[in-house]
Amino acid sequence: MSFTKQTKHGVVFHTADAFTAAGGVAHGFATRLGGVSTGPYAELNLGITRPDEREAVRENYHRFCAAIGADAACLVMTHQVHEAAIREATKADVLPDLLDPIDYRVDGLVTNQPGLCLTIYYADCLPVLLYDPQKRAIAAVHSGWRGTSLGIAPKAAKKLSDLYDSDPEEILAAIGPGIGPCCFETHEDVPAAMAERLGEEVLAFCQRLENDKFAVDLKEIVRWQLIRAGLRGENIDTLSLCTACHPELYWSHRKMGDQRGNQAAMLQLLP
Repeated sequence: MSFTKQTKHGVVFHTADAFTAAGGVAHGFATRLGGVSTGPYAELNLGITRPDEREAVRENYHRFCAAIGADAACLVMTHQVHEAAIREATKADVLPDLLDPIDYRVDGLVTNQPGLCLTIYYADCLPVLLYDPQKRAIAAVHSGWRGTSLGIAPKAAKKLSDLYDSDPEEILAAIGPGIGPCCFETHEDVPAAMAERLGEEVLAFCQRLENDKFAVDLKEIVRWQLIRAGLRGENIDTLSLCTACHPELYWSHRKMGDQRGNQAAMLQLLP
């Protein structure tokens, strides 16, 4: 598996080649390029809670959905809280207006209903998309270090199995752009929390630095988790680009703080 960087109608985004080859879905991982927002939110801000102009955000959604081939009228969105709750999305979750407030708090969504476009957000945390082309079921999760330590990505894979009888060996996984170990430098509390929840094996992905801090490789941890959950390694791909290293492509919370927009990842089963 690998990723392709695409530009359509001025919108720049990434797609997972295996998802494209399998067919049956529209999907994409946004960059910050191709929208109409200005200032610290320039250009393609998709964060509905950022203090951006509402009409600009709405236009950004329409542009991104058009670029990836998704339906902007069928979005199911997340109000993310850095935990591991996963919601089964239904048509009732599609808001009358995409900027309406969301009345649930989750960091993951699953569905087997064609037409629903699962939407998650990132600005360093990892966007992870799962697709079972055999059972026609999908999942999207936001996996920051807290969500990763709680195992949100393997929990989503298990949801696909429990709800839709997915075989983990048939699930395709795409781990999108997020902060890399080059920039995710932490104190000991993060690897300690990881080890407490995931076991000592996770420390193999937490490198102690000369300043006694740690470089944590979240992308490799999520890959490791998914393999332990039964996914085949060749069915898991990771986009290596670090959001903090590439301000020309992405917003990074670690580098920019609150004066920034949000990227989104979307995944929709096509009818």
